[in-house]
Amino acid sequence: MSAVIEERWAERLQHSSNWSWQQVSSNTIEDITVLAELLQLDANALTKISAGSEFKLRVPLTFVSRMQAGDLNDPLLLQILPQKKEHQLAPGFSHDPLDEQRYNVSPGLVHKYRGRVLLTAAVSCPINCRYCFRRHFPYDQNRLSQDSLNTALDYIRDDNSIREVILSGGEPLLLNDRKFAQLLDKIESVPHVKQIRIHTRFPVAVPQRLTKALCERLIDSRAQVAVVLHANHPNEIDQQLKHHLAPLNNSSVTLLNQSVLLDGINNQSATLCKLSEKLYEAGVLPYYLHATDPVSGTAHFRVDDNQARDLVHEMTNQLPGYLVPTLVREISGRPAKTRL
Repeated sequence: MSAVIEERWAERLQHSSNWSWQQVSSNTIEDITVLAELLQLDANALTKISAGSEFKLRVPLTFVSRMQAGDLNDPLLLQILPQKKEHQLAPGFSHDPLDEQRYNVSPGLVHKYRGRVLLTAAVSCPINCRYCFRRHFPYDQNRLSQDSLNTALDYIRDDNSIREVILSGGEPLLLNDRKFAQLLDKIESVPHVKQIRIHTRFPVAVPQRLTKALCERLIDSRAQVAVVLHANHPNEIDQQLKHHLAPLNNSSVTLLNQSVLLDGINNQSATLCKLSEKLYEAGVLPYYLHATDPVSGTAHFRVDDNQARDLVHEMTNQLPGYLVPTLVREISGRPAKTRL
């Protein structure tokens, strides 16, 4: 990489915390060489573990800024770095282990559990997490066009048992504030929908996404709103995220977090305890700790169930109960997540 390119990216990294979320999103890193230069990593050492993938590298500068320069084992880096390990075949791992396509009742709409449905509000993400259970999901067939949204809303209206709509993706907050508010308006027009849940990693990766307008719209919703963040390591929680979460604290919006248990990243009780404590300092309650789903390309993240149970037991001995997330696995065909 030329010195000019290196200097330009380094300058962007330095100023990214002051950018709007749109500026950060348009400056995501998708080149492994740029990432290596910014993190002062030895290119040869990085090449030994990294690999190309159809599920390409994508990471915002604001997330890179929290990584430790010079550390190939940085826990944030390992969550987004494509590795050769992803190409190893593993028994029991598949493209759709949760059988989501079976429950994909219409484009953009997934109905797995009684009383709630999931809308894929957007079909891409600003950050590609290597353990993503939807890394092989057919997003091209699930774009929420106006027609498919109308079909989904008709489905929801026709089923009085649906009390909750979950906005996921992809990344639902890739919709701008105006489009997101319009989507909420349409969901709120269905009388029997009482809860709206937003599953998002965007504010963790790009805290600026929690704009004043977005926060005000969430607070003003006629439904009960829960924002479920996704942080896996305490280093992901910084002052900037706390600052942008502040308007939602002391409001009607419930702030929760779900994590994935990942080998080499957070499979230590001290790390998980610190994550829970930092989340609570930011006004967020730990919700779920997920066992990794057996998705092709993610076997190297798998943590043994017995070790997972031991970790949660250790957390229980060190933290108040409200800071201990529930250890779960999602198993296709079951009516709810399975507690381990």
